Amino acid sequence: MAEETQKANFRGGRRDGAFRQIRKPGSGRFGSGRPGIVKDEFETKLLDLARVTRVTGGGKRLRFRAVVIAGDKKGKIGIGIDKGRDVSQAIEKATRKAKKDLVTVIIKEGTIPYQVEAKAGPARIMLKPQMKGRGLVAGGAVRAICDLAGIKNVSSKILSGSKNKLNNAVATMEALKKLRAK
Repeated sequence: MAEETQKANFRGGRRDGAFRQIRKPGSGRFGSGRPGIVKDEFETKLLDLARVTRVTGGGKRLRFRAVVIAGDKKGKIGIGIDKGRDVSQAIEKATRKAKKDLVTVIIKEGTIPYQVEAKAGPARIMLKPQMKGRGLVAGGAVRAICDLAGIKNVSSKILSGSKNKLNNAVATMEALKKLRAK
């Protein structure tokens, strides 16, 4: 009789009658949010998403390339570029790379310490420090990178006239890597 009621009341437990422990919300690893979910300190932004093809004898192979920026708005910034069979896979891989390859940026009073230029491929970028209250005077990839790095007041100029977001982003990262404490 006990065996029959046990089978009738079976709702996803083990067959030997033991049930798994059900966690209450907020009882995860760190005591808040969903169980087992770790809160991330980095913000990410998708900068560019492109369909790329490889032509083979059997036809065209379609993949997606994602460019993702990750930063903590406290001086750490990273850029990740990766490809995947679908959009979500490409974004996930690029995000992982961005969080792995972080650069520490020197920020003094919300701006960079001095003017800096950098070149990556055909793209040339110039970053100039600005006084407090001026804001981010930059566009496109440069603005996104400076915002996620935590730079509040900076002026930028794309010197090459390049409209390629990937090259501009890499050139901006090179410029930020050149900064040293004086």
